[in-house]
Amino acid sequence: MSDLTPSSPLGTSPRYSASASEMNVSLTLKLVFAAVLWGGTFIAGRVVATAMPHTTAAFVRFFIAAILLLVYVRKKEGALPRLSRSELAITAALGFTGIYLYNMFFLAALTTMAAGRTALFVSLCPIVTALLACVFFRERLGLLRWTGIAIALIGTMVVITRGGLFNLTHDGATSFGVGELMMCLAVVAWAAYTLISRKAVRTLTPMTATMCASLWGLVFLLPGTLAEVLAIRWTAISMSAWAAIIYLGTFGTVVPLVWYYEGVKVIGPSRTAVFTNLNAVFGVLLAALILREPILASMLVGGAITGIGVALANKVRKRL
Repeated sequence: MSDLTPSSPLGTSPRYSASASEMNVSLTLKLVFAAVLWGGTFIAGRVVATAMPHTTAAFVRFFIAAILLLVYVRKKEGALPRLSRSELAITAALGFTGIYLYNMFFLAALTTMAAGRTALFVSLCPIVTALLACVFFRERLGLLRWTGIAIALIGTMVVITRGGLFNLTHDGATSFGVGELMMCLAVVAWAAYTLISRKAVRTLTPMTATMCASLWGLVFLLPGTLAEVLAIRWTAISMSAWAAIIYLGTFGTVVPLVWYYEGVKVIGPSRTAVFTNLNAVFGVLLAALILREPILASMLVGGAITGIGVALANKVRKRL
């Protein structure tokens, strides 16, 4: 999973067909490649995070994304929406949590953490979302879901400690640094975004809600960007950094979202969301191939344990 990746179905609208025959090769490839593109955001984010100030990087990324989303929504839905006061407030909350906070924490983490490990952290988003829903909305989890959550947390701790799970009690500072803290905060911010989005899509389409969130995100990012822009040595920013930020705005945001919601429309949100489990896998693989990051045994074992926990929690959820 990455930023702007739906960690759980955003809407509850019944306007889709879940017929197995409609799950054709073309749609399957689109959903798989959407996961590949989202996995690539961890690599691109790592390049950008070390090349320019984070607020400016996030602003440029979502400036590109917002323009493309405006064009897409205008073309597909016939007109840009006129939001009510409540819709303005909800989409502002989306922009603050999912665009502003998430990207600040995400890019800060990538400054010190390997892209592959960061990708595995994000797989916790569905678990944290379920916990927040339990705390703030009193959603019942049940024993089996709590078991899945516990398993997922253990898997994540294996990743965090690089396999030294039992050393955490006396050597926590070495295992859990600033980067890990930033990623935990990023996961919480995205979980909040996911919960807020459930209300947003009651009256807005998912792409419209995402577009409005991106525009609000630019508003929140603008003050920090203005404070940074004069101090930036623009000529020192490499072409690879510019390519990475363009990738984040287009292929890391808009293109996979279009394919994702095409899947939601055809086969439904639950079956489409299964493909997002591939995001972390592709994030780890691409980090190894492009950034030459090592794939540690603790990442494989911890990632597998986390995946089992998330799958168990989600499976039980469908039965309730």
